[in-house]
Amino acid sequence: MANIEYTDSDEGKKVLNAHGDEIGRITEVRGDTAYVDPDPGMMDTMRSKLGWGDADDETYPLQDGDVTEITDDAVHVRQF
Repeated sequence: MANIEYTDSDEGKKVLNAHGDEIGRITEVRGDTAYVDPDPGMMDTMRSKLGWGDADDETYPLQDGDVTEITDDAVHVRQF
């Protein structure tokens, strides 16, 4: 999905991987960037592929190239 445009209404949406599993939630939209609070149970491999490192109650920017779709309820990211 090119030219992602996040809005304040995206805050609180689930972030789903390609299998439909919740990997986090959008906690803030600042400018052209959405920030994700990762699910504490998300696998280290998935966090690494998203460039998020270790999750410790911090938020991480969602990269536009990883987003495949934004719906009314969720932001979907590509398969890794």
